[in-house]
Amino acid sequence: MAFVWATFIFALILLFIFYEILNIKNKKKLPPGPKGIPILGHLHLLGENLTQDLHKFSLKYGAIIYMKFGLVPTYVISSPQSAEKILKTYDHIFASRPHNETAQYISYGQRNLIFSKYGAYWRNMRKLCTVHLLSNMKIHSFQSTRSEEIALMIKEIAQGHVEVDLSAQVSKLSANLSCLMVFGKKFTDDDLDKRGFKYLVQEVTTLAATPNLGDFFPFLGVIDLQGLTRRMKDTSKVLDPFVEKIIDEHVNAKEQKKNKDFVDTMMDIMQSGEAEFQFDRRHVKAVMLDMLVASIDTSSSSIEWMLSELLRNPDIMKKLQRELEEVVGLNRMVQESDLENLKYLNMVFKESFRLHAAAPLLLHEAMEDCVVDDFYIKKGSQVIVNAYTIHRDPNFWTDADKFMPERFLESNVDVRGRDYQLLPFGSGRRSCPGMQLALIIVRLVVAQLVHCFDWELPNEMNPKDLDMTEQFGIVTGRANHLMAVPTYRLQHN
Repeated sequence: MAFVWATFIFALILLFIFYEILNIKNKKKLPPGPKGIPILGHLHLLGENLTQDLHKFSLKYGAIIYMKFGLVPTYVISSPQSAEKILKTYDHIFASRPHNETAQYISYGQRNLIFSKYGAYWRNMRKLCTVHLLSNMKIHSFQSTRSEEIALMIKEIAQGHVEVDLSAQVSKLSANLSCLMVFGKKFTDDDLDKRGFKYLVQEVTTLAATPNLGDFFPFLGVIDLQGLTRRMKDTSKVLDPFVEKIIDEHVNAKEQKKNKDFVDTMMDIMQSGEAEFQFDRRHVKAVMLDMLVASIDTSSSSIEWMLSELLRNPDIMKKLQRELEEVVGLNRMVQESDLENLKYLNMVFKESFRLHAAAPLLLHEAMEDCVVDDFYIKKGSQVIVNAYTIHRDPNFWTDADKFMPERFLESNVDVRGRDYQLLPFGSGRRSCPGMQLALIIVRLVVAQLVHCFDWELPNEMNPKDLDMTEQFGIVTGRANHLMAVPTYRLQHN
């Protein structure tokens, strides 16, 4: 009997040795993270700004951290090296989106591009959007529209040497440009809801980003303890009739347009049967709202942050104005053809997107079990690529919290998703399909405002005292409106 026990113990020792050699244990190893509590996991540690909370945890626990949001395992990825593995090496595994309870109501059961699960439907829908709605040819076809609308804004601002609400001006411009591209005409706030386009768009992005108990405890979705689903339903009741009416107008229109808007294009596809998947009014409405929400909020917020940094840094503003004088001259406005020649503008653009990425948290879902940097990630887990922290990584960015466009002077790092230390538009399969349009609009609007006007902060405010408080949402905007006093500087009106 003693021999049998000795043999058994020896076998266990051998098994343990082989277990360690094969690193089986490490394949199931979870990353470090803060201590959670039963049932809630780490939800009790989250405050009003998830971006700042995750930044704080990432600085303390490392490049990959593990948390549990209720019943949902969540991994936070906060280094360029780990982000590259999620967005490139294992992109085929992490290309899906986690369930979003509130988005069910605004995107017609996640039929849009932003929130829909990865699969044949999403691939075909993205192809449809990139080929027909966001191609270079389609974007170019609206060039005169952009020029006209920006010129109208400049004319309105130039009426007098008085304090201007730049946030309101940029928001109005962004809404007009989006409506003209998507719907074919401009709308006033009264056409939609007295609260206005900007409010409703921000309501959508805030609700979709707010941690929802219904996402983390599916059985609580019906109860809606936080009231988030009720608010999304209320918002949907305003938006749905609005887009339905627009579709009806397009269907009943008798004259053919030379330059078709997005609704025309999508209705043509729906009626022709060319789509390789079921394509009805719900899909058209979901994509319409996708385009509207994404283009209004991301562009206007990005422009506001870029102008904010220029107002906080007058020396940088002056450098940009000198470049504009040399390239464009003071006898005309900036044109889209000038943008590629404005090297310093592009550096300012990159630096602003580094510090103020429109979407600093990139949400993904694991479709299979996977091991990343020796850490086990289970199928169905939520994975958050934390661009906010990545953009401040001291291993890649000197004086990371400072606004220094010159850091890109000798750098080839770009914003298009090839460099994982700078991910304002994401990367891989789920990168932003509207990136090219955003690159044009943000640079053009900022260049025009800086070229046409000298700007001062109101009430002799010190530039360093400018409020830079963030408002949390899928898109991170300014909490308070940006106010400034313009002085027209061109040599003609």
